[in-house]
Amino acid sequence: MKRKLALVALLASSAMGLAHADAVEDGIAKYREMLQDGNPAELFEMNGEELWTTARGPKKATMEKCDLGKGPGVVKGAFVELPRFFADTGRVQDLESRIISCMAALQGFDEAELNKTGYAKGEQANVRDMATYVAGASRELKIATPQGHQKEREMYEVGKRLFFMRSGPHDFACATCHGEDGKRIRLQGLPNLTGNPGDGVGFAAWPAYRVGNAQMWPMQKRLNDCYRQQRFPEPKFGSDATIALSVYMGVNAKGAKSIAPAIKR
Repeated sequence: MKRKLALVALLASSAMGLAHADAVEDGIAKYREMLQDGNPAELFEMNGEELWTTARGPKKATMEKCDLGKGPGVVKGAFVELPRFFADTGRVQDLESRIISCMAALQGFDEAELNKTGYAKGEQANVRDMATYVAGASRELKIATPQGHQKEREMYEVGKRLFFMRSGPHDFACATCHGEDGKRIRLQGLPNLTGNPGDGVGFAAWPAYRVGNAQMWPMQKRLNDCYRQQRFPEPKFGSDATIALSVYMGVNAKGAKSIAPAIKR
């Protein structure tokens, strides 16, 4: 009898816990919705647009001829078709690494120096803001990460392997948190990124403004922090590993509408 009562109590406690978690998640969603009209990301987006059209760097040139994959100067629609292969660099690049390539080619900045600059410091802060501007120009468009080039398909396979690779002191993988439906952390739901998690979720939400630390995070920073939380060595900016993971998530998110730049807890 005591065992039955204990089991009933345990089941009741679990049900209450799940109900509480659902209530908290609903509250977080409503909180985001209230903040969205005044999303601070808009300030970064506006600064990014100004930077895009301002002559800067050793060559005193703007970024208006930057080719993000849809031809020189075309910004709208570019974000939802990245990462992709670029013939001029011979690499698959995401938004941030492509912006840096354009800054080097058009404006004369030192690409190696930009890549090793810390997040949100110096010109990296400008890269973040320009990435936010470019992402905003594709808001509500559907994710369509390409797989037409062999190197794009190879990067997808590399990203898939990295996503499921368990390692580090806690034997974690990206899939530990984002490989199944119904997972939570700190009562917040975690999207399953092995498929399309839905409009404006996961890959389709970054860059995003983090309310908790009042920072604007592009995707490179988001992935870097995921590695940090797994207690992995943090990857270098623009590494093939982070770009491969972005390709994997982007292809899986095909058809989801982008809401970037979004707002996060």
